[in-house]
Amino acid sequence: MPDAKLDAVGCGSMVVDLFHRTPRIISADEKILIDGGRAGAGGETPAVGGVVLNHLGWARVLGLEVGIFGKMGDDRHGDFLRGGMNALGVHHHLTLDGSSSSCATIFVDPAGNRAIYMERGATAELKPAEIRRRHGAFIRNAHLVSTEISQLPLATVIAILLFARAHSIPTVLDVDVPPSDACATLGSRAELERALKLATILKPAKAAARELAPGCRDGLKQAEAIRARYGSRAVVITESERGCAIATRDGALRAPGFRVRQVDSTGAGDAFLGAMLAGLRWGLEWDAIARLGNAAGAVCVTRMGAFPAGLEMRDEILKLYGDAIPSATRAPRPPAVADSSAIDPVTEVERFFTLGLAELATLREAVELDAIVRAVALIRAAEARGGRVHVTGVGKPEHVARYAASLFCSVGTMATFLHATETLHGSLGQVDPRDVVIAISNSGNTAELCGAVTAVKEHGARIIAVVGRLDSELSRTADLVLHAPVENEGGVLGLAPRISVLGQVFVVAALSVALEAARGLTLEEYSRWHRAGSLGEAARRLAAKRAIEEPSPPAAGAPLALVPRRRRRLPGAR
Repeated sequence: MPDAKLDAVGCGSMVVDLFHRTPRIISADEKILIDGGRAGAGGETPAVGGVVLNHLGWARVLGLEVGIFGKMGDDRHGDFLRGGMNALGVHHHLTLDGSSSSCATIFVDPAGNRAIYMERGATAELKPAEIRRRHGAFIRNAHLVSTEISQLPLATVIAILLFARAHSIPTVLDVDVPPSDACATLGSRAELERALKLATILKPAKAAARELAPGCRDGLKQAEAIRARYGSRAVVITESERGCAIATRDGALRAPGFRVRQVDSTGAGDAFLGAMLAGLRWGLEWDAIARLGNAAGAVCVTRMGAFPAGLEMRDEILKLYGDAIPSATRAPRPPAVADSSAIDPVTEVERFFTLGLAELATLREAVELDAIVRAVALIRAAEARGGRVHVTGVGKPEHVARYAASLFCSVGTMATFLHATETLHGSLGQVDPRDVVIAISNSGNTAELCGAVTAVKEHGARIIAVVGRLDSELSRTADLVLHAPVENEGGVLGLAPRISVLGQVFVVAALSVALEAARGLTLEEYSRWHRAGSLGEAARRLAAKRAIEEPSPPAAGAPLALVPRRRRRLPGAR
């Protein structure tokens, strides 16, 4: 494994493609003669393939340092695949304890159309527990993670996506087969839905898109419907020679394809995805990513096979693409080390500060002060009947939730952190029906959090949502919503939660101010709860100073020494 961080790693199909030329693609109950004398026994032409290995290969051609992890057999097909990886400079972190390496028989007609019959082999045997135990360090070494719904068990796909999310690594999920086929062989519909919600970016094949967006025939409308359904950062659908359709949070676009002579359409979508990984890594806008992906797909279909023949294909892609790419990206040299100077850090930090302040200003305009007042009333009503406050979240919002619970306690509102995933495994007993639970999420569609919130609501407690999207599942479930909208996260890829976390902290801090004011917190109380540290000491000094400057008058007939001092309230308290 390289010492430097990899641009992208992936897990999924690694397949020896066995190609056959056929006069046409036949239907059921038909038979046809094929030319058996072209290459190898039975006319087979072997090639490196598999949707994940293919797209990592094309990302490698464009200069990314990439790696693949998973399971294969210790057999001739495995040797062939690893040889192809080594030749192109694709790092691999593989166990060879599978029953057999995957292979596919592919029939291609003179127009480049094809029929594919796959044998999953060892790919189907990769267990969820192996992701963290065997490959965790390799995954953590990456900036991007890709996987697929094609050959991997859905439970394993979920494990990959969860591990990446736990380490703040954006993910791309290639939905290569329709849901009906996936649920018939790879897992349950519930597992499929969970995987689709966990991925940062979805790339469904055309057949998959038709099932995921029933009733939509247009690719762009399908992409928009799927993105709205699963809360993805982006949904990308390739449409062969027509180009591609992309829906993002900022809008939707369609990019036309390039006219080339098609020899074999196998792997065009994989080439597009590889170029998309490169574009994401370089921080390109989506229109540029679409054009770069279309160029890679066009180059792919001009020859047999889905895996790139060599690094020299980069020049063909860039010639079609037409525009300059970031100057620090360079042609790959296997076994190259990732170039950490590809993007200027100072420029990116300055851009982040500017964007962050602009987003927080927009958020301030969106926050309804009346909603904060109603949240205070809801919490104080719960306290009056003996209830408490719990705060929960998943991922980065979990850390915001822990901070919020501590902050509320420090200003007089009893609050505890509630672990969302543990709620469904017994921690629901922590919540009393008289309580209020504050749930924090940017998308509002995180499966684990939504499941926990539903259980809490059914238990009888009230829900306050701090959420970025009003059209989310969390917003619909909550009794009260504090809107914290953030469109752009900042950073090179714009994917890791940054500004949305600042927005969540901004809103819960504002709520804590309102709770402090409603309680009428005193300096004496604050200092009593802060027995150590500079804050407690500052509160005690200020209380003592005010007591000297403004002594309370003695009651009539009372000895001076027995007269209690009037408690001083903090500034802003009522």
